[in-house]
Amino acid sequence: MNQIPPLNAEALLKRYHLRAHKGLGQNFLQDPQALEDIVSAAEIQQTDTVLEIGPGLGSLTRYLAVAAKQVVAVELDENLIPPLKAILAPYQNVSLIQGDILKFSPKDLISEDNYLVVANIPYYITSAVIRHLLESRSKPRRIVLTIQKEVAQRICAQPGDLSLLALSVQVYGKPRITARVPADAFYPAPKVDSAVLVVDIYPTPQIKEELLHTFFKLIKAGFGQKRKTLRNSLSSGLHVSTTAAAELLTRAHIDPQRRAETLSIEEWERLAVTL
Repeated sequence: MNQIPPLNAEALLKRYHLRAHKGLGQNFLQDPQALEDIVSAAEIQQTDTVLEIGPGLGSLTRYLAVAAKQVVAVELDENLIPPLKAILAPYQNVSLIQGDILKFSPKDLISEDNYLVVANIPYYITSAVIRHLLESRSKPRRIVLTIQKEVAQRICAQPGDLSLLALSVQVYGKPRITARVPADAFYPAPKVDSAVLVVDIYPTPQIKEELLHTFFKLIKAGFGQKRKTLRNSLSSGLHVSTTAAAELLTRAHIDPQRRAETLSIEEWERLAVTL
């Protein structure tokens, strides 16, 4: 990996008369050690196909291309396509696609199963991208994302401090943080540090397939008014009386006075079965 020359994002942008787009959350990762940490965390085999979301200026794409059989890189910003094509020209195993990943089905981008997702994505689309990937017909076997450190920590939380995002991820896979990425590893430097989040996807979700819709309906209701007890938040979110919500929780052997962040996935499943 260390034979890959570093990219100077600032100089590249100037050469192509471009600027980092704040509205798209563009912070270009360029630190070689951080890039190697990401590829190492992904545990890429030479037979793997990798989906990269938001290649930016191609810093990470080049590392992925050396490690994998094929890389499919989807970039939203059409202004970045010219520099990307120039930077990635030496790598024949990279397919570059311009478009919004949320409007593509992964199955249409990658025909084979057991692929990997490796990406440095902006905070504002973290939840949407993860959900899109995990709910697709063709799920990756592992997702590796460089995201805001606090968000990565929230995704890895345990019962007592769970969130809607954490449950949405943990029902599909086991998350862990493998590295911290300082703000100065990016250009322009964001205001916060990032972390490398790895999610190893389970063969089947933690919740039975037929209960997933009810599970998501319940957790959205439960976290809709997080500061309230489950009795009150479910009453509001499910549009039922507080008495009915309390009865539902009691039948599921859950104290109606508890709060949503304290429930485990198993307890949410029990509640889904009861509902």
